[in-house]
Amino acid sequence: MSRPLGKASAYRPHTPLSVAEAFDSRNNSIGFLRWLMAFMVIFSHAGPIAGFYGGEDLGVQVSREQSIGGVAVAGFFFFSGFLITRSRMGRATIWRYMWRRCLRIFPAFWAAMLFTVVVLAPIAYWHMHGSISGYLHPQTESPLTYFANNMWLNLSQRNIAGMGETLPYYVLHGARDWNGSAWTLIYEFKAYILVAVLGLFGALANKKVGGAFAIVLIALNGLQWMGAGQLANVNILFRDPYMLMFLAPFAFGMLFTLYGDKIPMDSRLAYGALVFGALSYASGGWNIVGQYGFLYFLMYLAVRLPLQNWEKNGDLSYGIYIYAWPLMAFGAYFHLQDRGWWAYHLTVVIGCHILAYLSWHLIEKPAMSLKNYLPGWLDSLIERFRPSYEALVRRTVVPAYSSTRLATALAAEETGEGPGAGDHDGAGSPGPSAKGAAPTPAEEGSR
Repeated sequence: MSRPLGKASAYRPHTPLSVAEAFDSRNNSIGFLRWLMAFMVIFSHAGPIAGFYGGEDLGVQVSREQSIGGVAVAGFFFFSGFLITRSRMGRATIWRYMWRRCLRIFPAFWAAMLFTVVVLAPIAYWHMHGSISGYLHPQTESPLTYFANNMWLNLSQRNIAGMGETLPYYVLHGARDWNGSAWTLIYEFKAYILVAVLGLFGALANKKVGGAFAIVLIALNGLQWMGAGQLANVNILFRDPYMLMFLAPFAFGMLFTLYGDKIPMDSRLAYGALVFGALSYASGGWNIVGQYGFLYFLMYLAVRLPLQNWEKNGDLSYGIYIYAWPLMAFGAYFHLQDRGWWAYHLTVVIGCHILAYLSWHLIEKPAMSLKNYLPGWLDSLIERFRPSYEALVRRTVVPAYSSTRLATALAAEETGEGPGAGDHDGAGSPGPSAKGAAPTPAEEGSR
């Protein structure tokens, strides 16, 4: 007997459940799918890092548009768009929302950089040169500046101490990088900021407004891949082609939250979407339309797979993502790839699991325990600028369409049914000890 979809218990043999009915935020398989996609990234990157698959990312042998790793990253952004939008539509203020997003991204990323520059890179340098002297004071790419130059996700220093000239990645592609997966994180964080702004001005409270915005992003990405005009003239943000490429699956995930009551979770649609996505991946059109078939299938798997307890020992997907490339590069310095595909990948997979487990229990989980706390300096800053901020919001927010508590207070003022806005916490913090709306485990773990 098959497991019923999500949280709905009513049996309806001819009517598929909607996403809203099928998805249970505390009983789904998104954790497993994110773990699986993290390993898709590993297998894909083994090509350029270690010289497998002809030195190219896995998947480009079939597709002209995207690697298997790129497919997985689209899945990450899709689930983030779905979960983060759900989180932003809750009761948490914009400050608390952004505080939680920072806690999820930065502490583990900083730890991974420090582990690279303090442990992995010095050992690799010693193996190359027979001595550690010269590591701290190289002519270029100092390890002393590696953390500071990358800590805000901008990755302005990719390499350390001029290393990497003997690796396949440099020999085949002329590039040297100690964490070539981390460059996508800044786009994810920008997407978080986008959702914060949309929620602040009410676009998420009105599904037509939020949905139209998401569809425009998806359409602009399609136009970009079709080579239609200079999108930088539409918005300066689109000068970077990767911005729309990542925002498109994120926006598609937003639609699954905003219109979750309208989108059916049907097995026939799911498998048809998978076939459509696979055909477009191989023959063309993946970035324009095909990826959305794959993403629909991912959501179907999230509510159908019986793997809800996958993360009982921790959410390891983020740790795997940020540690995989450094470990793969480290292995390449010791010519681990010469021992064969299985030896290389098995060693990396085991190492990633160990570091990801430690990252979750020592860094990520403790950091997320601070989600309902605001630092004193941030709380003071919020209080200092609260009058100016509320004056701005009063001029820009339409209470009928906003999801913030300040908008609710403004609406109450207009009708004379409630206290003034000054008695509410529209976007400021209620203080370090106040409790915000508790996000679900899936939303806490979203990246």
